[in-house]
Amino acid sequence: MTTDVDTPASTLAAGGGEPLGAGRSERLSALAQQHGALVTLIVAMAAASIGFDTFLTADNLENMALSSAFLAVVALGMTFVIVTGGIDLSVGSLFALGGVLAAWGSRYGTVVALLLPSAVCALIGLVNGVLIAWSRLAPFIVTLASMLGARGLLLAVTDEGSKTYLVDKDSVFAALGQGTLLGVGVPVWITLALFVLGAVVLRRTRFGQFVYAVGGNEDAAALMGAPVARTKISVYTLSGLCAGLAGALNAAWLVSGVTILGSGMELEAISAVVIGGTLLTGGFGYLSGSLVGVLLLKVIQNVINQIGSLDSAYQQVVSGAFLAVVVIAQTWLGRRRRVL
Repeated sequence: MTTDVDTPASTLAAGGGEPLGAGRSERLSALAQQHGALVTLIVAMAAASIGFDTFLTADNLENMALSSAFLAVVALGMTFVIVTGGIDLSVGSLFALGGVLAAWGSRYGTVVALLLPSAVCALIGLVNGVLIAWSRLAPFIVTLASMLGARGLLLAVTDEGSKTYLVDKDSVFAALGQGTLLGVGVPVWITLALFVLGAVVLRRTRFGQFVYAVGGNEDAAALMGAPVARTKISVYTLSGLCAGLAGALNAAWLVSGVTILGSGMELEAISAVVIGGTLLTGGFGYLSGSLVGVLLLKVIQNVINQIGSLDSAYQQVVSGAFLAVVVIAQTWLGRRRRVL
């Protein structure tokens, strides 16, 4: 192999002309972006276990896992949306609507209790996707309108919130929310299964490649033959489906369709996804990172609750500050990788 005499051999990477220092820095930046949340989660859990004797108890860990499961399912769908460069503000209202529809449908059996909210919320997500992909409307405006519309539909179903539908505690549907398997709540197992399936779809299928391509450069993706409109419609439909399913599982856990839930959940889901390393600009992200982001938010919430002297509002302050730091770090890392 020969090299140009004007190019110092020390600056050539093996097998190519990339500077070794630049390549190493780029890899470190990528690792920090991908695994930074996991390192932070481990440090936070270690610090919490030292500061609070009850943090690592089985009951506390089980409660954190259960409370994380429902947000994680919502964040799963949100990850697909954000990787395409979009945003979905309707998931909080769809989560609440899904819970109410599941509780109402539970009187007709478990299948209805699961399919009804999933179908209705997926249909709303489909409408979002069509308006965004075909009408080229801004995702922020479309999903904001859906957020308000879904909340209005929720109020109509529950007579302005005055009616609460209950789930039979002895039903199979209730067992999906309150049952355990190997000492772990069934919703946690369902969530893990969904994340494994979602990771396979995102990383190992043609559809997943389209999702990354659309988020990376929509025009280039279209030139390569990627079905841009269909991909956008699919991810918003998936986001609605996940929100409805999460609401149904939550209703099974609470054995009721609580109308006041879901407020602010869209912001929590977005925060978890971004904290997990997914770029808000699209084109980069991992489902495993989103799951870590959810767990990190729940650890922060749990620590604040254990302190006792702090108001729960501090959770929002800490989460917001943490999100701002992550976005700034992402921007800096992205610029550094482009320079290198």
